[in-house]
Amino acid sequence: MRELFSYRSFRNLWVSSLLATLGGSAFPIALAVVVLDAGGDASTLGLILGARVLSSVLFTLIGGVWADRLPRKYVLIGSDVTRAFLVLILVFISANNVPEIILGLLVFLMGIGDAFAGPASGAILPGILPDHMLPQGNVARGIVLRIGNIVGPGLGGVGVAFFGGQKTFLITFVTYVIAASILLRVVEKPLLNPSLRPSFISELREGLVTVWRIPWVAACIAMATFQLMVVLGTSEVLLPVIARREFGRDYAFATGFAAFSLAGMISSLIAIRFKAKHPGLISVTVWGFFAVAPLTLAFPISENFVIAGYFIAGLSLGPWEAYWSTAIQREIPQELQGRVFSIDYMGSVGLMPIGMAMAGPVTELFGEQRFLIGAAIFHIVVCAIVLMVPGVKDLRMPTKNYSEGEQSKS
Repeated sequence: MRELFSYRSFRNLWVSSLLATLGGSAFPIALAVVVLDAGGDASTLGLILGARVLSSVLFTLIGGVWADRLPRKYVLIGSDVTRAFLVLILVFISANNVPEIILGLLVFLMGIGDAFAGPASGAILPGILPDHMLPQGNVARGIVLRIGNIVGPGLGGVGVAFFGGQKTFLITFVTYVIAASILLRVVEKPLLNPSLRPSFISELREGLVTVWRIPWVAACIAMATFQLMVVLGTSEVLLPVIARREFGRDYAFATGFAAFSLAGMISSLIAIRFKAKHPGLISVTVWGFFAVAPLTLAFPISENFVIAGYFIAGLSLGPWEAYWSTAIQREIPQELQGRVFSIDYMGSVGLMPIGMAMAGPVTELFGEQRFLIGAAIFHIVVCAIVLMVPGVKDLRMPTKNYSEGEQSKS
């Protein structure tokens, strides 16, 4: 890690990402409390939170193409500036009783910024780090998300409790602006000459074909798509609702997410210290621990029990952060990585808005506890099925099925 942070561009990227993540993590916590305080229920909260995920899914392929066309740091700067402007609007209107449709629209527009930032942040690392430092770089990038998700919810909760929603949104605005300014110091390798690039549609199709031709990539993305819809989407909506209903306050909500992120950071640091012979097997197996999250919500015995359950569930994240992005950067040509990361994001969370929006109606139909237990079982079964796909256990195909030209690029 000492060698990793000796690279100036990476240090600047890391600090910028940390600030943007802090602001981004504080924002939904403050938003959720504001919506619930205004009398919103699980369905209302699910629709508003889902709007951000929905727009990020709809626009992420476009963001991925531009991440392969433009210097990736400028894509990140544009994303941070856009989100800062939208939060600034909330600073001025949050003091009033804002209609839910306005909140939903602003959150939807923020998701567009997320759609451009995600692919660029994953694809920029090979442009600022040597190949042997990519695993450490990916873990450090994951640690940024974990730190942001630990501290961010606290900032959001403390901000709302002591300063109100308006000043909490102002904190988010400032973090995005500073994050964008720091990115100006990042220096990355140039991409392919724009005059040699095919059309926008051709590039979009090329990214989709690349993922389709590699079974382990397609299988892992499909696994995450359905698991995040059924398990994470509903749990993210139900956690604040159950916490407030069972315990009368938001402590378990904010602290549970923080514990989840802390565990992910710990497990990622552990994973990078071991060179896994079968990184995919370890990643998918440990990912099965995430089933503890819905089981904890099904039996909310106490606040500490919920927090402990989310800590155990968070341990499932580490191997993915240590191995998945590195495998993509290793197996996919650099000029395609923005699009592949965008497809990864789109596929992984593509159905999550449906899970969020349906959290209220589905639990009313089947019963909250019964549904949460079924979601945990579903998660484990899907993990077992995906391990049967060729290449998943090693995150690498035994014989690459690229064309000859694509192999030479690798």
